[in-house]
Amino acid sequence: MSKKVRVGVIGVGSLGQHHARIFSQMSSCELAGIYDLRTERALEVARLFKTQAFTSLDELIGRIDAASIVVPTDKHHALFEQLSKKNIHMLVEKPIASTSAEAEAMVRLAEKKNIILQVGHVERFNPVMNFLESRLTEPQFMEVTRMAPYPPPRADGPPRGTEVSVVLDLMIHDLEIILHLLNSKVKDIHAVGVPVLSSTEDIANVRLVFENGCVANVTASRISQERMRKIRVFQSDAYVSLDYMNQTGQVCRILGGRVTSEPVPIEKGEPLASELESFVECVATQSEPVVSGRHASEALQLAVEICDRIRKNHS
Repeated sequence: MSKKVRVGVIGVGSLGQHHARIFSQMSSCELAGIYDLRTERALEVARLFKTQAFTSLDELIGRIDAASIVVPTDKHHALFEQLSKKNIHMLVEKPIASTSAEAEAMVRLAEKKNIILQVGHVERFNPVMNFLESRLTEPQFMEVTRMAPYPPPRADGPPRGTEVSVVLDLMIHDLEIILHLLNSKVKDIHAVGVPVLSSTEDIANVRLVFENGCVANVTASRISQERMRKIRVFQSDAYVSLDYMNQTGQVCRILGGRVTSEPVPIEKGEPLASELESFVECVATQSEPVVSGRHASEALQLAVEICDRIRKNHS
């Protein structure tokens, strides 16, 4: 495209407002408008970021080339189908859909219509990822922990994210990263999880065994008193510990018979801004997203299988 990409944001709640903020600051695109079922909220965000709030989704669709879909997961598939009729390129927040069947349908339709479909696995744009990818050799064991407090109540629905299991809400970030890093098929799954404050799992742990021999132990909780997003990777030449939240890390090695530790050189940044900039560039150049619909569909399929294993263990 020779002109700026015209972008819209559908859903301007706690996360969608930041999509609008970042798009409004980008020189490579124009924030052409926003839409939210809550008209007052849409008007508030539109005033803040100097754009137009549309009361009709169809009207917004007629003014844009691309859109961020930042609504509850169970609305993703229907919105994708609606926008795809006008060949709108889309960044859909994670998880891509509520079911594997919906995800596959979205991927196939995007491929058929040549629509850019990127999915919001924002951790792939965290600065620590570049270092981890550059240092990965033959990982033998991974330990990943993602914890967050329970989301605050909302007047128009359940707390954000709790319409799905914590596996689909939080752990899916780490599942997508692990699949990306290992590029190996899952051989075995051992999973446990329990609902505490919602009707689905609020805390879960899974042990994944891969065909290449690597084992990953993954824990996710949305009932923690603290926030934590960490990954540790053990391989024959080093042990790498990275903190996604603080964008820091350490590398441990054995030198001269002693364990040495050194900080990881990381240039800090805002992962969401990097993600949205990458999306706009993909639309402008018609290139493959870093996290495509296919990548997200595979992560969702694994997450659904984990949820099935958890529920079978309870039955």
